[in-house]
Amino acid sequence: MPIKSDRWIKEMARNHRMIDPFADRQVRKGKISYGLSSYGYDIRVADEFMIFTNVNSSIVDPKGFDPASLVKVKAPHILIPPNSFALARTVEYFKIPRSILTVCLGKSTYARCGIIVNVTPFEPEWEGYATLEISNTTPLPAKIYANEGIAQIIFLESDELCQISYKDKKGKYQAQTKITLPRMDR
Repeated sequence: MPIKSDRWIKEMARNHRMIDPFADRQVRKGKISYGLSSYGYDIRVADEFMIFTNVNSSIVDPKGFDPASLVKVKAPHILIPPNSFALARTVEYFKIPRSILTVCLGKSTYARCGIIVNVTPFEPEWEGYATLEISNTTPLPAKIYANEGIAQIIFLESDELCQISYKDKKGKYQAQTKITLPRMDR
């Protein structure tokens, strides 16, 4: 699986709207960087967050997640409580080609502060805003900045097309337009 370069990413974003909006260079000055890099794309976190709270003493159950466990916040930055997490979404909307699988890794600026970003792979022909899980592993509140870099997407191309893409199987997170909580297939 070869990793795709900045040239390929730029062409796919411009000609096929694979990433929208698209920053064709690294934006850095006074910000946690985002945009095109040599072999990936640094995504931004939007200003919409859901911060985990234990106020309601709910059980975290992926088969029956209680939305009351989260507090919705729209802000230019948030504080994630110690040893807690927030859900967010990307600023960018993605349309992944059939021959591509992505891997996402948190940015080192946040990782060096004990903040871990988890994003599942974008499967072939998945599209939408990605839901991000941002964990604060520290005993202190952690500040997250909206509209700045949060993680890097790496694009991997297969040597052959898959038989069944995410779109073909009508994946439950296809074309999501907001922060999406866990869902069960019915």
